[in-house]
Amino acid sequence: MVASDQELSQAAARLGELLESQAQTIVTAESCTGGWVAKALTDRAGSSAYVLGGLVTYSNEAKHDWLKVTSESLNKHGAVSEAVVREMVAGALAASGANVAVAISGVAGPGGGSPDKPVGTVWFAWGSNADSTQAVLKQFQGDRDQVRRQAVLFALRQVHDYLQEA
Repeated sequence: MVASDQELSQAAARLGELLESQAQTIVTAESCTGGWVAKALTDRAGSSAYVLGGLVTYSNEAKHDWLKVTSESLNKHGAVSEAVVREMVAGALAASGANVAVAISGVAGPGGGSPDKPVGTVWFAWGSNADSTQAVLKQFQGDRDQVRRQAVLFALRQVHDYLQEA
């Protein structure tokens, strides 16, 4: 499945409208998507009402220094793990004061995969605090662009659903 520009735009608009109607703010903490979720959200005029910002924490050092992901989690589980994306959400919320955060870390390819974490492996987390944070692992197919597009679309839709259920 390839996520088209139109699908990404529509998903970002839906989430933006919901954030705005609920008077909520969001922050992103992205690795393999390189800030694409934040880009999709800020493509909409007026998005400064609900997007506080985003952090692209591509390296382990950035995850540790900027989002306070523990060295223990990075060393024990690796950057592409549930523990790390959960800590990315917590760090982004603490750094920004946003109401909700979304975090993404994965292997977009074409290299970097392993038997345990093949190309297309992406961990997501989103939530408003440690107690509400949800995390899920997805396995996407395709080239680097396709994996990243699918990850962005999935993240936008999951945060929308999370806020709608809250």
